[in-house]
Amino acid sequence: QLQASGGGLVQAGGRLRLSCAASLPTFSRYTMGWFRQAPGKEREFVAAMRWSTGSTYYGDSVKGRFTISRDNAKNTVYLQMNSLKPEDTAVYYCAADLHGSSRYEATSNYQYWGQGTLVTVSS
Repeated sequence: QLQASGGGLVQAGGRLRLSCAASLPTFSRYTMGWFRQAPGKEREFVAAMRWSTGSTYYGDSVKGRFTISRDNAKNTVYLQMNSLKPEDTAVYYCAADLHGSSRYEATSNYQYWGQGTLVTVSS
């Protein structure tokens, strides 16, 4: 129900755009989130958007470099990643919280997860 794509290999300083196509029944109440998990590390909050209001939230490590956006017609959320750093290397997951919890950074609040897409940033 969530299909993530757009990962790949990029040099430091480069950019990538991830996409997450969602087929979910009641989209207007969702919070859509992006998380990432590097080898040996816990899954980390990257960005989130409340679908009904368009409000956006970012993890401290990506503020000013990453932008979450949406396409209503396509039921798709994007993560534009600029000024990439080697430490951004991870598997990136999109997720959906049907209830719109206020704790958008908590993985436990998301009921649906995409399969993950690998982003590798070389130095």
